[in-house]
Amino acid sequence: MQQDKIILAIVDDHPMVIEGLKSLLKSETAIYTSVSFTKGREFISFLSQNEVNLVFLDISLPDANGIELCKEIKKISPKTIVLGLSNQTERSMMLQMLQSGASGYLLKNVSPDELLTCIQEALHGLITFSREAKEIMGRPSKAGLNEVASVTKREKQILQLLAQGKTTAAIATELFLSPLTVDTHRKNLLQKFEVKNTAELLMAAVHQKLL
Repeated sequence: MQQDKIILAIVDDHPMVIEGLKSLLKSETAIYTSVSFTKGREFISFLSQNEVNLVFLDISLPDANGIELCKEIKKISPKTIVLGLSNQTERSMMLQMLQSGASGYLLKNVSPDELLTCIQEALHGLITFSREAKEIMGRPSKAGLNEVASVTKREKQILQLLAQGKTTAAIATELFLSPLTVDTHRKNLLQKFEVKNTAELLMAAVHQKLL
């Protein structure tokens, strides 16, 4: 095995899901190499002894809760990127994964192109979602967007776009702003909600019924 390959782990208790993901990655074997586990504890044991660059983590495992497991993974190996992988479509579940240290969330109906795009985005430090997960994250709540007076209309727009996993550059293009302006808005939001990062910001925004 080449040392410069990206090591991907798949933690899922459904063999068909594991085989499906491996099949999607088959055309990229020059770049990625994969290992798989059907139980969370097995993966934790492996991670304690081996480097893993990125892990696809099922939310529901027979021996562990994926959200708690995500926290444990980040404690053992802070550099390991975690992407939630599930059929569960609740926005609250996605946000709990992000708050636990995940870099994104994919639904199991992810297409090959989406999968590879999400891997690349995550490896470049972005929060990433599969297309359907992105749509769920971007839907306004029934409570509307006027619950918190201290957040401006522009900041609400930026919150929604961040929830869709969009980058500063993409938000800037969509809103006809400079990347510096978008970044300033994002930093202001972090200060207003007294949070440290985008994942915590999104969770706080949900609690305030802004998302």
